[in-house]
Amino acid sequence: MSKPLSDHERKKQISVRGLAGVENVTELKTNFNRHLHFTLVKDRIVATKRDYYFALANTVRDHLVGRWIRTQQHYYNKDPKRVYYISLEFYMGRTLQNTMVNLALENACDEATYQLGLDMEELQEMEEDAGLGNGGLGRLAACFLDSMASLGLAAYGYGIRYEFGIFNQKIVNGWQVEEADDWLRFGNPWEKARPEYMRPVKFYGRTEHHPDGVKWLDAQVVLALPYDTPIPGYRNNIVNTMRLWSAKAPCEFNLKDFNVGGYIQAVLDRNLAENISRVLYPNDNFFEGKELRLKQEYFVVSATLQDIIRRFKVSKFGSREIVRTDFSKLPDKVAIQLNDTHPAMAIPELMRVLVDEEQLPWDKAWDICVRTCAYTNHTVLPEALERWPTDLFAYLLPRHLEIIYEINRRHLENVAARFPGDCDRLRRMSLVEEGGQKRINMAHLCIVGSHAVNGVAQIHSDILTATIFKDFYEMEPHKFQNKTNGITPRRWLRIGEDFIRDLDQLKGLLKFINDEAFIRDIAKIKQENKLKFAAHLEEHYKVKINPNSMFDIQVKRIHEYKRQLLNCLHMITYYNRIKKNPNKQWTPRTVMIGGKAAPGYHTAKMIIRLITAIGEVINNDPVVGDRLKVIFLENYRVTLAEKAIPAADLSQQISTAGTEASGTGNMKFMLNGALTIGTMDGANVEMAEEAGDGNLFIFGMRVDDVDALDKKGYHAVEYYNRLPELKQAMDQISGGFFSPKQPDLFKEIVNMLMHHDRFKVFADYEDYIKCQETVNDLYKNPKEWTKKVIYNIAGSGKFSSDRTIAQYAREIWGMEPTLEKIPAPDDIPQ
Repeated sequence: MSKPLSDHERKKQISVRGLAGVENVTELKTNFNRHLHFTLVKDRIVATKRDYYFALANTVRDHLVGRWIRTQQHYYNKDPKRVYYISLEFYMGRTLQNTMVNLALENACDEATYQLGLDMEELQEMEEDAGLGNGGLGRLAACFLDSMASLGLAAYGYGIRYEFGIFNQKIVNGWQVEEADDWLRFGNPWEKARPEYMRPVKFYGRTEHHPDGVKWLDAQVVLALPYDTPIPGYRNNIVNTMRLWSAKAPCEFNLKDFNVGGYIQAVLDRNLAENISRVLYPNDNFFEGKELRLKQEYFVVSATLQDIIRRFKVSKFGSREIVRTDFSKLPDKVAIQLNDTHPAMAIPELMRVLVDEEQLPWDKAWDICVRTCAYTNHTVLPEALERWPTDLFAYLLPRHLEIIYEINRRHLENVAARFPGDCDRLRRMSLVEEGGQKRINMAHLCIVGSHAVNGVAQIHSDILTATIFKDFYEMEPHKFQNKTNGITPRRWLRIGEDFIRDLDQLKGLLKFINDEAFIRDIAKIKQENKLKFAAHLEEHYKVKINPNSMFDIQVKRIHEYKRQLLNCLHMITYYNRIKKNPNKQWTPRTVMIGGKAAPGYHTAKMIIRLITAIGEVINNDPVVGDRLKVIFLENYRVTLAEKAIPAADLSQQISTAGTEASGTGNMKFMLNGALTIGTMDGANVEMAEEAGDGNLFIFGMRVDDVDALDKKGYHAVEYYNRLPELKQAMDQISGGFFSPKQPDLFKEIVNMLMHHDRFKVFADYEDYIKCQETVNDLYKNPKEWTKKVIYNIAGSGKFSSDRTIAQYAREIWGMEPTLEKIPAPDDIPQ
């Protein structure tokens, strides 16, 4: 197989000199050499590849800084309404290429590095992923920051600067092994510490009630040190800010120990305070009620609200004195968006600040709070909903528990007035869950304390109002909205300028649907991407794959509801069919599954082990040859997604209907010319609407069918007995066919699938296998396959995060997006 051209080599063939601009290239080379000189320690003569990366990153950053300062001046002068997007996760990935794209520097940097004898792609590979998120929720936050800057919104992302992000996954003897992600060990050229904006955050202590208000006393203080990362908009010279907080112990932390000579211990104990920002909790769609996690949630909220209020008070540029004291204007100047319930503490904290510190009457403070805050729900899975024990609250945040009780008292009075005598409704709608251990239901707190509540795909928003939030919807229907997720075209699509700013223009591709040359071009680009990814796999995984096979990819967190197990059953079934009839013309497939399992999620780790075990058998069977290969993509992350997604032919989005809130990976595959096999779940439903039902491979139960099956009772054994191929596959798993040295290795998975499978894998098996046959048949007809690909690309305009953010801005935040450019720092004002 001839080695595919790298992007770098391809650019060199067409030479970007004409595109780059000679002055630009010369200036970049000069700056690069200057940075390299300062990067290198005096006694080091030879630069490493990492030195070159840092020199390039700092050169690009120079272009950001002037725009960043000018943007902040622009906001101070105009004093617009500002949106604060608070999230415990920002899954940013790498920054260099995205910044070059948004600043229109990519060609010039490529040319400059080329003239310096360097390969820009190789330098980009030196950058660590900023993996400060688990999956969809954190990656969505990253896409939203890009869109908010590109739409000219005065927006700030607030989160935690985790010292260790999502763990690195290694596969050792087929098992997942976690390694700490020490992403800051070489430094981070994109951040700037801002110690002048350090803020105190309080924990523990007690409250005292006085006639003039409530005092929170004897609290322990931890300092929040902000680190700012610039977020450039797409070619509009706007650079917004992501501010991440790092925990620091104050100088006097545990100083009382000095009295008893415990100086060493006092200094070592500083770690306890600083642990707050040490590590990201690695759970996706699962609530873990640990004290440290609640500390993280309050830490980010307290520091952020202090920052918001400081900025609100001194909102005129250059003004140091307080210019605003009237908090009734807060909702006109501030929008706070809560990304899931993790930042829910913003509601009681804002109330504490307004009532206890700013001395506002409760009713006025509450009106301001509700009009300022809005809440995005990301899941309906019960195990994912946050419910904190009240005794933990009383210990860690005593004043906030009192405030939540008061919010709940008034809320239940309103419910009782609206629905007299309905005690059951009062119980269901309370923020405090009684029975066993008393808990605070954080989703209820978010709904009551916000003016807008949204799901992230139409079907998900409908499920919220029809099921888990039905009571709240009946009481305040005006609060509930839908905002279907989107992805930023800047990172997930790399084509002409107009498309990248207005993805709806992709609809124009439909006029070429029967153009033979265009169809060939699309197929050629896909084949080049496949060759490139195959070369990557060969280099990093030491596997040779057939680049003419269908690249069938399922990449996402490993979770029972995402049904990687259904994919496993198809692989085994297809394998058995090839073995039974080896002379038939089978459609060759390379099945790739990637994703991390939460370290404490035993079943998910067993699913990974099953995938690797199936691969060991299939990949070493000479009868099968290269007609079927199974690869587990180790350490799936943003950077690997950027390589895998453009190479995919088939995207697997096969969650049980009603369980995946939206999905965004599905959109990335669609935009990059993969066809989707999927259930009618999450955003798949809207993707089918946009591309045309017949252009996705839709199978399986709909939400109503799942509900009906729940009522009737789901009995997996009936499917096992009725479907011979399913029975054969399950018998192979349980009999040790895929684990001959440990025949019982997968007995727990078998037992789960047969007797307590919440996600009804067997119920969709038959339809899934039939649907996969349709996929195989179509893949043998490249022209018809590619036509469907074009329908999908043309229909993906809706799934730009620019559209999503424009809707949030207009319908929740009361702000108007703009495509206006502000002057660049070197522009002379006219």
